[in-house]
Amino acid sequence: MTETIQISAPGRVNLIGDHTDYTGGLVMPLTLDAYTTVIGQVNTSQIWNLVSRDEPVALSIELPIRDLGSIQPRWGRYIAGVLFELAQLGIEVPGFTGEISTTIPIGSGLSSSAALEIAIARTALSIAHVELPDADIALLCQRAEHIASGVPCGIMDQLCIAVGRPHTATLIDCHTLDVQHIAMPDEIEVVTRFISHRTLAGSEYSDRVTDCHVIEKMIGPLRLANIGDAKNINDQRLFRRARHVISENQRVRDFASALSQKDFGAAGQLMLESHQSLANDFETSNATMDQAVKTMMSEPGILGARMTGGGFGGCIVGIRHRT
Repeated sequence: MTETIQISAPGRVNLIGDHTDYTGGLVMPLTLDAYTTVIGQVNTSQIWNLVSRDEPVALSIELPIRDLGSIQPRWGRYIAGVLFELAQLGIEVPGFTGEISTTIPIGSGLSSSAALEIAIARTALSIAHVELPDADIALLCQRAEHIASGVPCGIMDQLCIAVGRPHTATLIDCHTLDVQHIAMPDEIEVVTRFISHRTLAGSEYSDRVTDCHVIEKMIGPLRLANIGDAKNINDQRLFRRARHVISENQRVRDFASALSQKDFGAAGQLMLESHQSLANDFETSNATMDQAVKTMMSEPGILGARMTGGGFGGCIVGIRHRT
């Protein structure tokens, strides 16, 4: 009897540190109790046959993959990207027949695509009887996301999902890939709320990445810059972009410190400041997201709230005292 493989990967919500990862900055995401699961069996062909409970059209991918752009349906390109990147490492993966399901809301900004990539990568590595370090799996899946979506995302989502622990924040240095696991204090709980559907493909996300690359040619690595460096930028739009990234990196440091000291009021204030910076300096919020943050802040026990993820819709996240 052929062995059944079942592998799950969680979604993630980012507590603080948005649009810092693709310049090697600091982020502090948290894995969720919501998962994407792949279940199935090895087959005797060189074909991956998959169905999804959330997509009407089944997927069939013949290995080796020669033309990623021709993969249909489009959701299959994330899977094909992972299988393609494994092949680039010389890892031979057999055929597979299975089903994908998820409890992560798709298009919510909670990294459903990265969870799918990690789950597929670990499934493929399992049936190929190959082991890779978690960081290497995350980097492989980041490359897969780039070629599947065309969005130049940073490493935060894939690395958090690859190494995250339940009920534990993951403080990541996106330059060194160093990770520090920080247990969430019992006195507070994280509140995540879906506001509006969004997709980064076709959004202004890539424009923000380009802005940051232009800035770094002017003042050097943003991960090492300070506000004084940003003041040398004459273009006001680019100055605001730089100010966000520089101040956001510091907010991540301060947020981690506030949690360790159980100064939850300070942690909440940093989340609010992060949202304002994303809205005003990085311009990745909108009126709907701004109002959602205000509404959450009016609720009993809420200490801080902000939009989370790539922006232009998606989710907000907050912290509140447990009752």
